Amino acid sequence: MTLATLTVNSRNYGAWSLRGWLLCKFAGLDVEVVSVPSTDESSRAELMLLSPSFLVPCLRHGDVEVWDTLAIAEYLHELLPSAGLLPADPADRARCRSVCGEMHSGFANLRSALPMNLRARHPGFPTWTGAKPDIDRVVELWHECLDASGGPYLFGARPTAADAMYAPVCTRFRTYDVHLDPEASAYCATVLQLPAFLEWERLAVAEPEEIEELDAEF
Repeated sequence: MTLATLTVNSRNYGAWSLRGWLLCKFAGLDVEVVSVPSTDESSRAELMLLSPSFLVPCLRHGDVEVWDTLAIAEYLHELLPSAGLLPADPADRARCRSVCGEMHSGFANLRSALPMNLRARHPGFPTWTGAKPDIDRVVELWHECLDASGGPYLFGARPTAADAMYAPVCTRFRTYDVHLDPEASAYCATVLQLPAFLEWERLAVAEPEEIEELDAEF
């Protein structure tokens, strides 16, 4: 198959980069990862949520260049439909797209209050009240999907684009010690044991770059 590269900004802090990586892995597309250094101004702006658009991750596959995680998900689904990145059932597929879209465009308070940081742990972290409705909505979505599909992933027995989109949230809940009910906690544990995630996390722990604003002692 044509050589593919995925440009990412940070394994430790880059939630969108993690989503792009998982999408490729779930689809079965082998990619060579190219990292943008944290000194790059546009990359840093994205990580700090100061950029109006997100150009990383960016998938290059032959002559095709795709950025934005939703666009990457749709491209991979068209390229490798049998991988099941989107559910086969039309109604489930529409719901999966809606769930992904809500993560893509929403939950701003959760993002700012609980920035992704795979290396950090903050036991007993006092969650900002502005993030509470976002957390409640995420858990509500998870319950709806898991109850309908039977789990262990949001749309059944195999991970889909929805699980890739919500994986960084699972890491945030772990990092900031967010209390979850048993079903939501079990879902997080399942996602965080995925081989693709564990591979990413192993490299994130070894990543030398630190961004002071995102690595502060809370």
